[in-house]
Amino acid sequence: MPVRKIITLGNPILRQKAQPVSKITKSEQRLIDDLFETMEEYQGVGLAAPQIAVPKRIFVARWEDEAFAIINPVVEWRSKEMVKDMEGCLSMPGVQAKVNRHLKIRVRGLDRNGKLFILEPEGWLARIFQHEIDHLDGILIIDRSDELFWVKRELNKDGKEKTLFIPTTKSEITEAFQRRKGIVRI
Repeated sequence: MPVRKIITLGNPILRQKAQPVSKITKSEQRLIDDLFETMEEYQGVGLAAPQIAVPKRIFVARWEDEAFAIINPVVEWRSKEMVKDMEGCLSMPGVQAKVNRHLKIRVRGLDRNGKLFILEPEGWLARIFQHEIDHLDGILIIDRSDELFWVKRELNKDGKEKTLFIPTTKSEITEAFQRRKGIVRI
């Protein structure tokens, strides 16, 4: 289970709609294992296959000691109640956005063995699922918010680390990643 390279903003695969998986083979099983390994290596809570340059409708997530691998997810229902909170993205290191998401959703999909299931995540797990499903549709957090921030960590006078959120714009973020040619080490 190798750790894969996470592609970043500027790579066209992130903007493509991922293709449905028609058959779950050993290749998809390995992909799911690689997604988990990569997500954990980079300390993420979710990772979609397009983020490692594989345009398939598969994502993984881990929240509160539960792990999820979801193939061909479909959101069947969304609550009316919305919650706005900060989100980061492994494909845009150093960027966070305040994103408004549905508090609860119903998702239908296949597990790693091809068994159909329905989940009704709420709160942070619903946010993670919505974020990863967005990746499968070529949507990024900078498309969902006008409240965008560069995240900078620095030491204060006491030698303790503090986090600064510096307001920015979608065009500034896009230009910064273009200058880096879509290659950013995290």
